[in-house]
Amino acid sequence: MNINTSSSHKNDEPESSVLYIVGTPIGNLNDLSSRALNVLKNVSLVACEDTRQTKKIMKKYDFTNNLISFNKNNSFKKTPYLINLLISGESIALVSDAGMPSICDPGEKLVNIARTNGINIICVPGPCAALTALVSSGLPSSRFTFEGFLPRKKSERENILMEISKNNKTTILFESPNRLKKLLFELKEYLGGERKVHISRELTKKFEENIGNNINEIITYFKDKDVLGEITIVIKGRESYRDDLVINESELKKELNDLIKAGLSLSKASKYLAKKNNLTKSLIYNMY
Repeated sequence: MNINTSSSHKNDEPESSVLYIVGTPIGNLNDLSSRALNVLKNVSLVACEDTRQTKKIMKKYDFTNNLISFNKNNSFKKTPYLINLLISGESIALVSDAGMPSICDPGEKLVNIARTNGINIICVPGPCAALTALVSSGLPSSRFTFEGFLPRKKSERENILMEISKNNKTTILFESPNRLKKLLFELKEYLGGERKVHISRELTKKFEENIGNNINEIITYFKDKDVLGEITIVIKGRESYRDDLVINESELKKELNDLIKAGLSLSKASKYLAKKNNLTKSLIYNMY
């Protein structure tokens, strides 16, 4: 059992042999906390997802420190180096490009390995795009599921979309601007166009935008627009009989396609599913 204890007050920080997980602004640089600023100024080393982004903070607050790039492309090679520095008594701050490290970035693995080596981990909390979008959405926020970026692989992606369609809790997703429209059409297929969804774009920045209501209206809103900026999507959980019908149709479509891929003809697969679900064969057939 690993038990880390610390009596640190922010004025005593940073301590030696401590990995600090530091939350940084998701857009507006004024959101950096005084505690985070103190740690970033005074640790032995700052491990950055992108040093250029961290330098923007340093320029804004007029300080310098030692920086090292630590991202998905080099984390495997650099993790042992950082662990050895921590064991030898150095203090390190881990930061991402924006928000809380370890969420959808390689910091998660570094923290895990540091813990297994008995290194103290202290989080200096800060902004988080997922929670900022959630509390701004007006959708139920006491119970929610965070999925991050959906996988690219089709089968994995379909499985998660099916889970979201059945989930009674609010779901939060991240998406890149160039793939948002594709995702919206997928959500319409699996959840139905009337499902409540909230889109947050460029949170805390000058051109912050919050678009709400249902999937159909959001698809229309973005139809002739170039989508720019970081995107966070908040989806209301399943709650109505209409949602159940959409879920059943999505499940039937998936099962129909699986049967056809397995070698059944469209006619035989439709007949089988119709009998299984007490539906007409024509209804199933026309889903293909």
